[in-house]
Amino acid sequence: MTQDATPITPKNEDTLRGFLYALAAYLLWGFLPLYMKALSHMGPAEVIAHRILWSLPIAVAVLSFQGRTADLQRALRTPSMLAMGVVTATLISVNWGFYVWAIADGHALDAALGYYINPLFSILMGAVLLKERISPLQKMAVALAALAVVVLTVDLGRLPVVAIGLMLTWGFYAYFKKQLPIGPNQGFALEVLLLTPFALGYVVYLHLTGTGHFAVGNSFDTAMLVGCGLVTAVPLMFYANGAKGLRLSTIGVMQYIAPTMILLTAVFVFAEPFGTARMIAFPMIWAALALYTASMFRDRKKVRAG
Repeated sequence: MTQDATPITPKNEDTLRGFLYALAAYLLWGFLPLYMKALSHMGPAEVIAHRILWSLPIAVAVLSFQGRTADLQRALRTPSMLAMGVVTATLISVNWGFYVWAIADGHALDAALGYYINPLFSILMGAVLLKERISPLQKMAVALAALAVVVLTVDLGRLPVVAIGLMLTWGFYAYFKKQLPIGPNQGFALEVLLLTPFALGYVVYLHLTGTGHFAVGNSFDTAMLVGCGLVTAVPLMFYANGAKGLRLSTIGVMQYIAPTMILLTAVFVFAEPFGTARMIAFPMIWAALALYTASMFRDRKKVRAG
């Protein structure tokens, strides 16, 4: 599952169009585990390679429709933008790797946990890297989330690697993405374009060694791999358009839709065990998110009052 930071509208108002776009994006991300589970008999690297390959034509088609291909060309000619694109492309591909492996290997609950704690990690990153001031409520939220991770670590006997991996890769991806001075659609196109040679090389290798699943007789597998482009690019495009028509606080609340759907799918569809430790840790995370949301609305109220 991937998301993109987009500036809100100058009027800073919620619009029905923005809400519907964002809702569609989060619902598609919420259903994504079902799609990825259908590909669980394939290696994660093969799935990621096809996510990249089939996302590229969609991303380029959208830019062509918008008349923004010049932005992509400019990024390819600018060393600093190209270097930042390499960083974000690397982070998003590793994030996809954690996600695809988690769903295929029965760790969807850990994936949900990773996306739940991501906004809290972003607060911590802002305080440490950007020297942003965090409120007492936000400090409590971060502390609760950290305690939840400790509970799971003690129970597992190790760190919840999937959740931490998704949190770190997405958190740093969002941080560096803000340093990329082009729009979200252009940035996504740049990332998949940079990753395409590696993805294509890997797919060719799988074909030559007879270990791939694309175009080898099973039309369902082939269609599902091609569809990886749609399930990867379309939610990102919906989100990019939706975020333009919503307040940041609205987006902040709506971002819980996808991990909640992942959690429900993991428990009721994939039958992953919830366990005592998770019964303790997840309510702690939800309490932390409630504090985070309350802090966000309180800060917004102060800004409006000012």
